[in-house]
Amino acid sequence: MTFGLIDRKNHEIYTYMGEVFEAIDNAQNQYNWLVADCECYPESKKFEQLFSQEYCWLSGKELSEIVVQEEFQWIWGVLCGFEKHITLEEVLKYPLPSARDYNGYYQNPVSVQHPLSSVEIAPSDSSWIVIVSKDKRIVDNYLKRYPKTEELSVYNQQ
Repeated sequence: MTFGLIDRKNHEIYTYMGEVFEAIDNAQNQYNWLVADCECYPESKKFEQLFSQEYCWLSGKELSEIVVQEEFQWIWGVLCGFEKHITLEEVLKYPLPSARDYNGYYQNPVSVQHPLSSVEIAPSDSSWIVIVSKDKRIVDNYLKRYPKTEELSVYNQQ
């Protein structure tokens, strides 16, 4: 089963990934991450180059360190978390996720975009975020921190 939420009320300007990671109790560290279809604005040239590529592959630790070093603006993107035993080679056998062209988050039953991912975090249009996870604790932890957040299954019925 997959669980999801949409937060359209708690991040009025744009998504701060550090706040998201804190809200999910730093579960990002348990995964390797494929970041794709990303539009973000880091100040560092190094991070700008990294996230301007078609995709990048990072450990949870690396992703966390980037966010600690520089809390930059995320406009669009799909961050797909994979169990650590899943390789980049396996992940790339499937199409890269899309931040703007995927409607599966907004249909019931809620599903992840990449068939091998365990969790997906999708900052959207600089003003809201979608989190979809096979681990209910990730969604529950976020909802505890941000109770105005809506469960996607309920949101999708409106």
